[in-house]
Amino acid sequence: MPRQVDLARGADLDGFRRAARALVAAGVAPTDVVWNADSEGLFAPEDLGDAPPLSLPRALATIVSEAVPHSDPERYALLYDLVWRVTHGAREVVEIASDPVVARLHGMQKSVRRDIHKMHAYLRFRSLGPSAPGEPERFAAWFEPDHWILEAAIPFFVERFRAMRWTIVTPKGSAHWDGDRQTFGPPGTRADVPGSDGFEAGWTGYYESTFNPARTNPKLMRQHMAKKYWHNMPEAAAIPALIRSASSRVDAMVEAPPTMSLKREPQGALAAMMEGGAPETLEALNAIIRKSGPLVPGATQAVVGEGPANASVVFVGEQPGDEEDLKGRPFVGPAGRLLDRAFGEAGIERRDVYLTNAVKHFKFEQRGKRRVHSKPTAGEVSHYRWWLLKELELIEPKLVVALGGTAVLALTGKQVPITRARGPATLLEDFAGYITVHPSYLLRLPDEDAKAAAYATFVDDLRRVREIGGATRRGAVPA
Repeated sequence: MPRQVDLARGADLDGFRRAARALVAAGVAPTDVVWNADSEGLFAPEDLGDAPPLSLPRALATIVSEAVPHSDPERYALLYDLVWRVTHGAREVVEIASDPVVARLHGMQKSVRRDIHKMHAYLRFRSLGPSAPGEPERFAAWFEPDHWILEAAIPFFVERFRAMRWTIVTPKGSAHWDGDRQTFGPPGTRADVPGSDGFEAGWTGYYESTFNPARTNPKLMRQHMAKKYWHNMPEAAAIPALIRSASSRVDAMVEAPPTMSLKREPQGALAAMMEGGAPETLEALNAIIRKSGPLVPGATQAVVGEGPANASVVFVGEQPGDEEDLKGRPFVGPAGRLLDRAFGEAGIERRDVYLTNAVKHFKFEQRGKRRVHSKPTAGEVSHYRWWLLKELELIEPKLVVALGGTAVLALTGKQVPITRARGPATLLEDFAGYITVHPSYLLRLPDEDAKAAAYATFVDDLRRVREIGGATRRGAVPA
């Protein structure tokens, strides 16, 4: 006779774990279990007896915790089927995405995550006023989730609105925060939350002012924000009118005279930061760069360019690495050491060229004790671009060498494939350019034969750079 397991209504993760341990210990196969996921009481341990914890792969534990909140009544049966197979020798099944049970559970995980994201994005608090004179203001919000996600979603609101006193009401339960602790209660209705408050007019006005008519796409808007959420969001009431007026607003934007923000105009931004005007020497510019804060937090210091102020050739890389960040010098890490070796074979003296980077601070991801390089975004490259342009203006090199795609982006404003553009190129109106790979690219090649061939080609590029630009200080005599 099948064993019936009663679990509490909603996401009874603890109940399922206790039941699964007891059933596996008793040798009860998935086909002999009937799961009742809508019980008014919690699963009673004495019904199946106590059992020790199961040794499950971390991936399975994650599936269990993220699929239990799904509203599908078959979720517990599917989860126990997977637990049973894993504990009976098929531990690898968790990694088989094509397995029907695994595929369904992965779909449930995605649906639950999406529901939590929507709650975080589309929930709106409304003021209830103070509970009594002298008491802090209270807030309430109504949301209609598809799944039992309330407990999983609440930590976000506690962290974001810790100083407020609030209640979130849903058809599946409610959550309360009094400024010190959170509690959960029974479900409610939309009538428990006010329809609007005095703050909403200001919020709607802000939304209307930031709405971009040139990017209006109603179909895409409905994909990202289903219409079922609109009636709970004050700004949604403005959407139909904004869509209707989008075309005329775009026409007005096109006809308006162009303007340039001071932050977007390199010389204006540079001058605004200089108390005594723009720097007239490379030394003065580098002193200012050293005092500038990183766009992305974490860097130890700004890493400025290095080399003679009258160099004939300037090499532009991507950004400082871990060693460069610690030492405050460009190209002193693994890629820099490879570049030095290539310089030697190409007949270039490092002391005669100027080395710098498109981005002046180290951007990284912390992985344990290691700081792993993270590629700068186009916006970050643009942020530092005027420093680079000022460097080149002060040095006035004969040739600017772009090492890798980020340097090309900084010097042209375009993403250009290195393999197609490699060689002499026009990077800036005032300077001749040369495009080649970044030495770190050579370090990443896994095949030794390919690495040797790529390195030889890189050295050939440097020889051409020496021929075109001289690769010496102006006034110095090449060897």
